[in-house]
Amino acid sequence: MTHNRCEELCRTLTRMTSLPERVPIIVMDNGSTDDTVETTRHQFPDVSVVRCGANLGAVARNLGVALARTPYVAFCDDDTWWQPGSLSCAANLLDAHPRLASITARILVEPDLREDPITPELRHSPVPAPPDLPGPALMSVLAGATMFRVSAFQQVGGFSRKLWLGGEEELLSLDLASRGWWMCWAENVVVHHAPSRQRDSRRRRQLGIRNTIWTSWLRRPVPVAVRRTAAVLRQAPRDRATLAAVLEAAAGAPWVLRERRVVPPGVEAALQTLEATQLRSPARRYVG
Repeated sequence: MTHNRCEELCRTLTRMTSLPERVPIIVMDNGSTDDTVETTRHQFPDVSVVRCGANLGAVARNLGVALARTPYVAFCDDDTWWQPGSLSCAANLLDAHPRLASITARILVEPDLREDPITPELRHSPVPAPPDLPGPALMSVLAGATMFRVSAFQQVGGFSRKLWLGGEEELLSLDLASRGWWMCWAENVVVHHAPSRQRDSRRRRQLGIRNTIWTSWLRRPVPVAVRRTAAVLRQAPRDRATLAAVLEAAAGAPWVLRERRVVPPGVEAALQTLEATQLRSPARRYVG
């Protein structure tokens, strides 16, 4: 999935097309106005490039999955790529565990290859899980570093059109868990991330706050949704971006209440095991 980041996309495709797995690759261009589509088709003729008519956000991934002809799909963005051997490793884990919906990779941040700050939370996840699960159980994934079982992804409808982008993974993950699917993290599956400088960090923060509030009210019990909303707003800067996020969240109240469907008690109990860690997390601050 890409939007107006041709140079970064080409860097990622150079790495992805050289992987030993030789996997089919689909690029979903989210309405780029630069020469992304033409350049990609010229430089990478074996890659499928789909031009979306507009910037569809995370929904572009849904369209890509619909075009895939494989039982599993690994997502990456134009600033992330999978390490050689990791796709095979993740696919083998999904083969061996039929109730596993996804494998999320360990993320190494370029250029010094330090682990992403979220890593300790994933590695030491306290979520109760079956003893044969091949890694710590998760209650949410990182879309740009996750391989999904296509049947599970499509069963819950993929990413929400309402959320568009920014923390969109949480709602999808809660719906997977509610359907009885497991998600886990794997130490030996690795994705590299070279964070793009071409992003509007304030708008991303605004979307992240809005979507976190929406997801809380869509799926969590009322007391939890209140507590989670308050925690997010306490941590956010008091500026126009945060105010805009709150106003957007409030404007969406009618559809959120209409589509509200609280997760089963077992899923909520698993979410409660993560609450203290999330409140202390340096990787979950809306400060951009």
